[in-house]
Amino acid sequence: MNTVDDKTIVKDYFNATGFDRWQRIYGDGEVNKVQLDIRTGHQQTVDTVLSWLNADGNLADLSICDAGCGVGSLSIPLAQAGAKVNASDISEKMVSEAQARAKDSLGQATNPIFTVQDLEALSGSYHTVICLDVLIHYPQDKAAQMIAHLASLADSRLILSFAPKTVALSLLKKIGSFFPGSSKATRAYLHREADVVKILENNGFCVQRSAMTRTRFYFSRILEATRR
Repeated sequence: MNTVDDKTIVKDYFNATGFDRWQRIYGDGEVNKVQLDIRTGHQQTVDTVLSWLNADGNLADLSICDAGCGVGSLSIPLAQAGAKVNASDISEKMVSEAQARAKDSLGQATNPIFTVQDLEALSGSYHTVICLDVLIHYPQDKAAQMIAHLASLADSRLILSFAPKTVALSLLKKIGSFFPGSSKATRAYLHREADVVKILENNGFCVQRSAMTRTRFYFSRILEATRR
């Protein structure tokens, strides 16, 4: 399967059955135990990133690109804190949901600015570029290209999360592949942390902070890198 096929599958998935599933996970309604675990893990990742940005004390002065914003779980609190946020997602349904949630939370539609775009189409210049839980849809070679592209948009800082490639998680992924279902319509790519760090270094960035979110069904390594 080539990358174009992967991207098309991801786009179609999150505009159909995937949207219904992940909207529930990212919401606050009733879900099953696995979905609740994933919701908890994702929120922990968002909270970690927010804690880093708030600790710096200058969030209201920043321009931020939220690449792969989903339903706005990160974009909305960033805007609430005063940051100028440009958020995008490949799924039109996800963006529409994010816009509705932003209007409910903020009472206006001027910040964040939401657009329907895939990562390759992003342009502009931002103090900080953030991309959470998106690299799982990119194989290693395309992940390197995408990180390089995101790095080119970041004046100062790039924050990424990804599913780490470890022996345990590789085994878990292999076991899971034997139990396909309608909700598992996209490929899941794991990435070695050393590879991601090397890509960042090759693009002029140095890792400053890192964290790991680990629940029963959600695993995410978070790296904050700044320009050297």
